[in-house]
Amino acid sequence: MTPHAAVVLLSGGMDSATAGAVARDEGFEIYALSFRYGQRHVTELEAARRVAERLGARRHVVLDIDLRAFGGSALTGDLDVPKDTPLDRIGSSIPATYVPARNTVFLSFATAWAETLGASDIFLGANALDYSGYPDCRPEYLEAFERMANLATRAGIEGRRLRIHTPLIELSKSEIVRLGNRLGVDYALTWSCYDPTPAGTACGRCEACILRRKGFREAGMADPIATA
Repeated sequence: MTPHAAVVLLSGGMDSATAGAVARDEGFEIYALSFRYGQRHVTELEAARRVAERLGARRHVVLDIDLRAFGGSALTGDLDVPKDTPLDRIGSSIPATYVPARNTVFLSFATAWAETLGASDIFLGANALDYSGYPDCRPEYLEAFERMANLATRAGIEGRRLRIHTPLIELSKSEIVRLGNRLGVDYALTWSCYDPTPAGTACGRCEACILRRKGFREAGMADPIATA
């Protein structure tokens, strides 16, 4: 039997790599989708390519959309990436690294590709526990997008309902690391840092690095990625 296709939004980070591994473990044939959206560096896209290969993706598409035209984020504009945020304050407010409507943009493209493929499943590594407080990572947003997508597509109207899978939504970073370890995720292939050093290493100080370090520490495992 041919496995069902699923579109996996793949950033190259540890969360999306783990979500992709969940999709593979559930028997889906993976169609990986990444974006060159004007982000500060392309290191994450190189990681996404490595992860897609490791997952055995049937196809990996990298779409070009330039969100620098709008700016409004430390990842697509001239704002500084927040550094050294105390762990207990991460997620208490929306940080400068929030890219306006990014997940809405990404999920819209994923929905279009899924409909073209005849796929009913999209996997996203969104997390609402150990995260930076982005509003488009919350369960209520993702449930609302799924309802909208089923109203806005031919597939939804004809009864082939789209499902947005967020297997990590209620997991801590340490639980994500343990899950990925059980599923064979090679975290050495992934990348989380928002602001790499000139030498190409992770800064170790941005919120993404801090949360990643927390996950590996609490899981009792060493992070295979070197930091400054």
